[in-house]
Amino acid sequence: MQTLPAATTSAQAVPASGASCGCGARKPRILLTTICRPIGPSAGDADSVGYELLHGQVTRAQGIFSPRAVHHTYGLDYIAENITAPATVLHYPSRRELIRELKTGRYDYAALSFIVATFHRVKDTVALIRKHSPGTKVILGGYGTVLPDELLTPHADYICREEGVGFMRRLLGEPPLEMPYRHPTIVSKLSVFSKEVSNTGMIFAGLGCPNGCDFCSTSHFFKRKHIKLLSTGKQVYDVVRRYLDINPDMQFTILDEDFLLDKARAMDFRAEVQKGGVPISIFAFSSVKALSMYTMEELLETGIDGFWIGYEGTRSGYGKQQGKPTPELFEEIRSSGGTILSSMILGFDYQTKDVIRQELDGLMALKPALGQFLIYNFTPGTPLAERVMEQGLLREEFAADPARRHKFATGFVSMIKHPHMSGKELQDMQAWCFEQDYKRLGPSIYRTLEAWFNGYMKYRDSKSAYLRAKAEQWRLEIRKAYPIFLTGRLFAPNAVVRGYLANLQSRIHREIGAPTIKERALALLAIGAAGWTKFKLVTDTFQHPALTRNVYRQEKICCGSGAC
Repeated sequence: MQTLPAATTSAQAVPASGASCGCGARKPRILLTTICRPIGPSAGDADSVGYELLHGQVTRAQGIFSPRAVHHTYGLDYIAENITAPATVLHYPSRRELIRELKTGRYDYAALSFIVATFHRVKDTVALIRKHSPGTKVILGGYGTVLPDELLTPHADYICREEGVGFMRRLLGEPPLEMPYRHPTIVSKLSVFSKEVSNTGMIFAGLGCPNGCDFCSTSHFFKRKHIKLLSTGKQVYDVVRRYLDINPDMQFTILDEDFLLDKARAMDFRAEVQKGGVPISIFAFSSVKALSMYTMEELLETGIDGFWIGYEGTRSGYGKQQGKPTPELFEEIRSSGGTILSSMILGFDYQTKDVIRQELDGLMALKPALGQFLIYNFTPGTPLAERVMEQGLLREEFAADPARRHKFATGFVSMIKHPHMSGKELQDMQAWCFEQDYKRLGPSIYRTLEAWFNGYMKYRDSKSAYLRAKAEQWRLEIRKAYPIFLTGRLFAPNAVVRGYLANLQSRIHREIGAPTIKERALALLAIGAAGWTKFKLVTDTFQHPALTRNVYRQEKICCGSGAC
């Protein structure tokens, strides 16, 4: 493997194939790709490894009611947008599609992004690259590069263990870019009952996290530093504005580990949103510590009405959990229209089965819209992993087989010896938590509607014109969802949930209006759509996405010498 110095370095000489200009110079051609499909447990991967974060790690027990959205490796497009060389990005190619691309593309570099749990797939993908395009240099990147050099170097010419744009520009001999980088337009499509229901514009605001939780790979990959890709609220809103120009109904996700922790940037963003005057809907990662710095009205006035909050464990003791009492914070958010995705960890030393049951009871009482339950686990590069190795705490089957522990570094397999529970007992408790979340609180799509309804009722007569407009936005979204209630009442997991849905439907109809004839007809069609969704799940058909291929700057490009 060749190393890449921190200073700018020239790209290697490459064969004369690819984009060129009148002066005869050429730029190297870059392929950025994910591992090949199919992936997932049915294809030999660990449980929860798949194309969909939400369905695989959050609503996995909710069957037909689980919202579906393919999770692309967005960093590949972000890098491609910010280099000058011609680039092609592949998301989830099949082996045949990757081979065809390699044979026709004449690529000088192939950059492959992966996580620890998919490292075993990297070997196959790199083997295809080297067989079908032997002159192509291989770059490995992504959070999987926390693995040691002795594992990665047989499969790579270069390894990127840093922010990717700067790395690629140095490798290609391109001058460094000042932040903010150019922001790509990337839209995620969400489906319910196999029907597309929303488009979400992805906003890349930062990398890394200063909170430094001992289990968190993303925080420690960047040495607990926070890299602001968008350093001001105006820069964030400029990206929002671009998406709204494409689709006025666009929703948003801000990708930044604790976006609201920087209050100055958040309040600057709020000012821009208020100047824009149009209510928007944003999902953001946050913490109790950060959220405690704001009023609910301030949060809504930034457009943020969806929050991923780490509940973790009642005695986990992370600094990010300091602030308002969690019950108070959750109730304030829920009663004001906010949806909460709360994550709980199983496997802390203090936990027994009874403690986990008690902590789950506490979380269920807070009624988050979505719940994630992950096992406190070994991920290379984290302080937890270092402590586990130093103290010999890996379970025997993983201590003896590094490849096995890498494959199962997912949060769904217990690899660490626990003082009170076996690995199987912890994994059974995890499955029980997902099931209880679904059976006690019902499908997440209806919990989300209830939160929106709370916000509508609270702010429909607000003195704030923005909050009144936000209430109207919620009303319209609820109205669009009228047809899904009948399916929920027919196929809910138990009588308690059916009663909850009937009550929620009655309250909504009383305040927002009875369904129209068209909405009643659509409710019958929704039953058929739910049946089709169940068929696909049961038969494992149509569960793998088609290739997404994005092309950047494939036209003739001048080298800048002035000879063109």
